[in-house]
Amino acid sequence: MSRIDRPALGILLICAGVTAISVNDFQIKLLSGGYPLHQIVFIRSAIGLALTLVLLRFEGGFAALRTATPGLHLLRGLFVVAANMTFYAAVAVLPLAQATALFFVAPLFITLLSIPFLGERVGPVRLFAVVAGFAGVLLMQVPEAEGAGTVSPGVLLLPVAAAFLYASMQVLTRKLGAQASAAALAIYIQTTFLIVSALFFLVAGDGRFAEHTTNDSLRFLLRAWHWPTPEDWPLFLGIGAVAGVIGYCLSAAYRLANASIIAPFEYLGLPLAILWGWLVFGEWPSVLTWAGSALIVGAGLVVFFREGARPRPNRAARR
Repeated sequence: MSRIDRPALGILLICAGVTAISVNDFQIKLLSGGYPLHQIVFIRSAIGLALTLVLLRFEGGFAALRTATPGLHLLRGLFVVAANMTFYAAVAVLPLAQATALFFVAPLFITLLSIPFLGERVGPVRLFAVVAGFAGVLLMQVPEAEGAGTVSPGVLLLPVAAAFLYASMQVLTRKLGAQASAAALAIYIQTTFLIVSALFFLVAGDGRFAEHTTNDSLRFLLRAWHWPTPEDWPLFLGIGAVAGVIGYCLSAAYRLANASIIAPFEYLGLPLAILWGWLVFGEWPSVLTWAGSALIVGAGLVVFFREGARPRPNRAARR
């Protein structure tokens, strides 16, 4: 199956998907004080899967789920699950804007991963941008920057780990997008979320592991399941609906256009995170968070603009 190139539609979809992600993030942060992450993810994925199955009817039905590469789809799903787990463990503790800014080193990881896994040559400008971006990460690791001495240094690395896992997933998305519909890609991911969350419930759903830790991120991962209160059900339903939008829009965007065109628009997530952090949680980024964010975003944009400007003499052969 040849690859599809519809950049305008891809840009529209990535903007919709990133907006949905920002809404999803602050909703999960709202629920993080009372429910375990794997319970939130399980309910979210169950609702999102139901919505995506409806979309699948318009993209070939269940026949579209057939694949010759089930192992790659499973690996992609596990990358997304691990990225979500690490990122939301950080969101439960860190200001939303700071966690989001640290996560945006993902494009820099994509650049580095493209060298060994895609055989790409990365020039000195892009390498310098990668170094500058990681300097921004280091700047945001300074404890005084947040005035929050109670935050473990390891928590600040969780969004960076999530970025690496997300970058690995996106390397697979463009490859798999040539053989699978956007709805199918989203369904594989939602199913992986459900399976992993159910396993978490079987192993830690009674909360016995949470009793032995004082780390807020670990408690968010390991606390006991309990039935949502009537006041919280609208949030759970909202997260589920948004999950369906995220899974479809991101899969479709990276399937419809090259990553070098689509990925810069993911930076819409940072001002949205700042907005929600301010409106919902009364958070405002510190000076060093602004400075680190500027380095990370600037480096990412340099990487993508340089990527888009590179000549591609073998492009037709890859379609």
